[in-house]
Amino acid sequence: MAVSAAAVAVAASGYGLWSFMRGPEPHAWSPEQRRTLESLWIGSLPPLPPDPSNAVGDDPRAVALGHRLYFDTAFSRNGEVSCATCHQPEKLFTDGLPLAKAIGTTKRHTPTVVGTAYSPWLFWDGRKDSQWSQTLAPMEDPVEHGGTRAQYAHLIARRYAEPYLELFGPLPDLSRVPAHAGPNGTEEERAAWSAMSPEDRDAVNRVYANLGKAIAAYERRINPGPSRFDDYVAALLGGDSPRAASILSLDEASGLRLFIGDAQCTNCHNGPLLTNHGFHNVGLPEPPGTAFDSGRISGVKQVVADEFNCESSYSDAPEGLCEELRFAKGQGFEILGAFKVPSLRNVAETAPYTHLGTTPTLRGVLEHYNKAPTPFMGHSDLVPLDLSEDEFRRLESFLRALSGPLDAPPELLGPPS
Repeated sequence: MAVSAAAVAVAASGYGLWSFMRGPEPHAWSPEQRRTLESLWIGSLPPLPPDPSNAVGDDPRAVALGHRLYFDTAFSRNGEVSCATCHQPEKLFTDGLPLAKAIGTTKRHTPTVVGTAYSPWLFWDGRKDSQWSQTLAPMEDPVEHGGTRAQYAHLIARRYAEPYLELFGPLPDLSRVPAHAGPNGTEEERAAWSAMSPEDRDAVNRVYANLGKAIAAYERRINPGPSRFDDYVAALLGGDSPRAASILSLDEASGLRLFIGDAQCTNCHNGPLLTNHGFHNVGLPEPPGTAFDSGRISGVKQVVADEFNCESSYSDAPEGLCEELRFAKGQGFEILGAFKVPSLRNVAETAPYTHLGTTPTLRGVLEHYNKAPTPFMGHSDLVPLDLSEDEFRRLESFLRALSGPLDAPPELLGPPS
């Protein structure tokens, strides 16, 4: 096939052939595009926001206690399950399974702990509004840790009384508290909980909440570090375009251009954590034989009614500092079937994907978004993208450049010595 003289001239420049065949030079960015890249750069991540509901969230003593509690399998019904069972440091605080497996199997995929200190909502449906309150739910879920509040209060008194005293003051008198009692246990355990005095239930709840606050202090220290994408943006912002071009390949840079452009990824995956922390219905099919999962619309009701939410008596937040919770009360039908937007940092290392864990590959996720199927219920936030096979390849190539080490003290990335 003959090639015109104009085409030869274009191809003679550095990225000319690429420009002639595929569009703009991958490493050439307009001022507006550079501003977008800077907004996605981890260097734009603000300092860790305080959690007003957790007074010990940044206390080093709480971090040390939470580190121990996080890996302690005694905090389960069978003595074999810890937080690290499903949120494994070596797997970027996920478990690599479609659905979490502890005492039993859960109904949803395990999300990562990394960077959750920045999130106003926890769980796929956002039914918790703090790291510490989120920590409490698996503790008494029968298919996860499966224990009871009374069991954990006694365990704190036996094994962690001294560090607890340093952080929270004296433990309450637990002599009247049964060994196993809680509102979410077996019929016998629920009956034992109901038989306790309101004062004793409140005392146990407070120890239980403090257990969560210590673990949250540990989890607040686990955050994402810079990836090659971040090194690339740093070089661009520093005016070192040749260095930038050596960090991302042509395919990766072209995939980045798609990410912020035609693929519309930044509609939801924006900001330095590559998530808007919102909830969207993306039309995922329900697995055969399962009931419809209403997602965020149920999560809102649960977080508003949660006895451990930001406005509860177990929260340390002064009155008026729970704006997110007040906003959530006004959400309605638009969040039916919607689930939390996950961060894309280290996305290539944390398969499988979606809240159901049913998509084993990045390509599968991209194909789903490309087709934008109609959801079973609710309104889909997707539109068909009509990406080509080559665009799929380049976009996936860029997503793999989002992998990087964790920003956490090395000694916290494993069990305490």
